[in-house]
Parts: sequence; C-alpha cells; structure tokens
Amino acid sequence: MILLEINNRIVSETLTLKFNNALSGAKPEAVDVTIADFDGVLYHISNPNNDKNKIRVSISLKFYTDLQEHGADELIQREYGPYLTEAEDGYNVSLIYDLENVPDNYEEVVHKAGILKRNCFASVFERYFEFQEKGESGKKRAVVHYRDDETMYVQAQKDRVTVIFSTVFKDDDDVVIGKVFLQEFSDTRKRFQQAPQVLFSHRDPPRELKDTDAATGNNIGYITFVLFPRHTTGASKENTINLIHTLRNYLHYHIKCSKAYIHSRMRAKASDFLKVLNRARPEAKKEKKTITGKSFVRAGNF
Repeated sequence: MILLEINNRIVSETLTLKFNNALSGAKPEAVDVTIADFDGVLYHISNPNNDKNKIRVSISLKFYTDLQEHGADELIQREYGPYLTEAEDGYNVSLIYDLENVPDNYEEVVHKAGILKRNCFASVFERYFEFQEKGESGKKRAVVHYRDDETMYVQAQKDRVTVIFSTVFKDDDDVVIGKVFLQEFSDTRKRFQQAPQVLFSHRDPPRELKDTDAATGNNIGYITFVLFPRHTTGASKENTINLIHTLRNYLHYHIKCSKAYIHSRMRAKASDFLKVLNRARPEAKKEKKTITGKSFVRAGNF
C-alpha cells in the first residue's frame, strides 16, 4: 500500500528552485502559481506587490474556522512565527520569504512550508492528545467539516482518543471495496497488538455519535480510530498526526486504485476470450464425389 505524501511537492519544489536561484545569483523571476490539494485546499504562490525578491505562500482551507477553535492560530504562530504575514485576500494563512536573505537552514524552511496544510490540521489533534495525556475527560467533542459532506470528530478520554471520519462513497462498489480494505486494519491488529483499533460502520453512525446530527444513508460510512497513549505521546505523536490526517484521502485513493486494477484485469481477460473466439473457426464442409466425379449429396439435404 502506498502512503500519500504529507507535504505539497509543488510548493516545496517551487520554493527550493527560488532559493537555489537566489543563492546562485540568478535574476529573480515573477511567480504566480495556484495549486489544488486534497480536501478542497488551495495554495497560492506569488510575489506580493510585484516584488520579485519576495515570495508569498498562502493557503485556503474551507474548514479553517473549525480549526481555529482548537488552537490553529497558536500552532501556526509557533511553527512559522518570523515568516507569518497578513493573510492574502481569500486565503487563511500567508507566509512570506525574502530571496535577498535566504536562511542558512532553507531546506528545513522549505519543508515546513510544504506541510502547511498538515500543521493546520495538527492543531486539533495536538490539543486532544494533550487532554488525554493530562487525563482530562469530558471535554467538548471537536467537529471539523473537512469536506462539504464529510466531517471529522475527535474526542478525548482518560485512556484514549477517538477519531471518527465520516465519508461519502460515490458508488455502491466503493462501499464493498472500502469494507474489504478496512478489514485489513482489523486483521493487522490481531497480529500487532500495538496497532490502533479500527472500526467501520455503514449507513448509521457509531454509538459515540448517536446524539448528534451525523448523516445517515446508504452511501455514508464511518471510520473510527481508537488511539491509545502509545500512539498519542512521545515520539509517536507526530507520526500519528502525519498518518491520520490523510486517512480519508488514503482510503479513497486505494479504492480507485483497486477499481482500476480490477478493470485492467477484466479488459485483459476479455482480450484473451476474443483471441480464443477468433481462433475457433468452424471446419469447412468437404464436398464428396461419386466414382464418376459427380458431387454426392445426401437425399435428406434437398
């Protein structure tokens, strides 16, 4: 299985190119790039006020207001403090870089710019991981509408953090493939007890959401991750955030890959059947002749 990258490669490569050109003394060039990412996220790389020596990276998330309730602004300030600037119109966060003053650790700066979306998402997880670590239960459940019809719920208890994703399946086949795919997570836990518990419910929300307005329907699925202290503390915390915030995209990516593989196998098998049919030509009827050379035809054929 392929793990999706947590960084936006176009943002990273664009900034790397600009920094390298500046260090080599090349003349700065104008840039104006709009990049679409998962979950309706947009990046915009541009020159503020047409100043080619300045690079501005902006990000727009439809659900940023949900993240702000859980400390997104504070986390962004902590991670990007010296590079933060007033947000560009239509965007939630903007970073600015000076090509005349390239930092010595510019590779680390580029990496952080590439994971701007990840760090916005991380705020809600960090806060609820902290609640769990301090044993603070009963905190209000976090609700993040990360897509138009899909929602993420996060809740902390003394011994665990529960993360629930609602997702919409476009086709009935996606539900079947999704169930098979998620079953692998459950089977993995049987072999590796340190893995988080994963549950999948179709049509109806899990019992943790019984008293909410969670959506129901034949094309609705709920994926529940139960994270224990070994997943939410210490060195494993950052890796947990890296993986879990891409879960929805990871699932649907592999559903599409599975369908593409099935279709390719079906086309290959259909091609094999056509070859067999093309070779299966009926035998030509042999004409029988009498001893005098006349054609012999059975009487029943008239």
